[in-house]
Amino acid sequence: MALPELNAVVIRRVDLSSSLFYLRVAPLGWELPEFSPGQFAVLGLPPTAPRSSESVPEEKEPPADKLVRRAYSIASSSMARHFLEFFIVLVKDGALTPRLHALRTGDKLWLGPKITGAFTLADLPPDQNVVMIATGTGLAPYMSMLRTHVSHGLWKRLAILHGARHSEELGYQDELFLFARHHENVLYLPTISRPQNEFVPWKWHTGYVQSLWTERVLHQQWGFEPSPDNTHFFLCGNPTMVEQMLTLLTDAGYREHTRQEPGQIHVEKYW
Repeated sequence: MALPELNAVVIRRVDLSSSLFYLRVAPLGWELPEFSPGQFAVLGLPPTAPRSSESVPEEKEPPADKLVRRAYSIASSSMARHFLEFFIVLVKDGALTPRLHALRTGDKLWLGPKITGAFTLADLPPDQNVVMIATGTGLAPYMSMLRTHVSHGLWKRLAILHGARHSEELGYQDELFLFARHHENVLYLPTISRPQNEFVPWKWHTGYVQSLWTERVLHQQWGFEPSPDNTHFFLCGNPTMVEQMLTLLTDAGYREHTRQEPGQIHVEKYW
């Protein structure tokens, strides 16, 4: 069986570190479907595509007659109609990210024609505060939400809490600082867990991103007590962070959101 045609091309690549990169992808000869910020698309490459020199050999080669495919949250605005952007971390022994990491501008890949996912702002009630908590590349869906809606008044206040090991891994930090500077209801709180490895002393918060909640940094910055009556939380990233925040928020009276039972905690199962 023939492999699907590679129907998209890399039009921009930015490396943040040896393992973190932005990939901007444009369709070749077809139009992107409409999507809601927070949703994901599927990328794919043939099993014969080269792997990054930063990766390790695969334990088991993928089937020769199938594309290697994975879903990735979209980081670009839903109003950008000619490309999709992704925030990707190299998993050295992975199947697809080593192949994506080897791509350069002008290289072709496969982009799934369907965009889907329920981790969106569709169920957010009006006039609520919103806290978006992420680790690593879990920031991607929030970037799509901000780039699309930051000027549209979907929230009363917005806080973006982002954690990483090193400052170079805090993707989009310049853009987020600008969002916070130009929108008085937007707060950006970055934190790193290994400040001792910084080349320049880190002047912001340190520790895991959960500590911005447990140490009441958010409360102090906002100047009031967030509560289930006025605040919704979005969680995306490391499963340990997500589980710990779920426990902390549940203990504080928040409830995980489902379509059947609406709540104030919105969770993306990122991996």
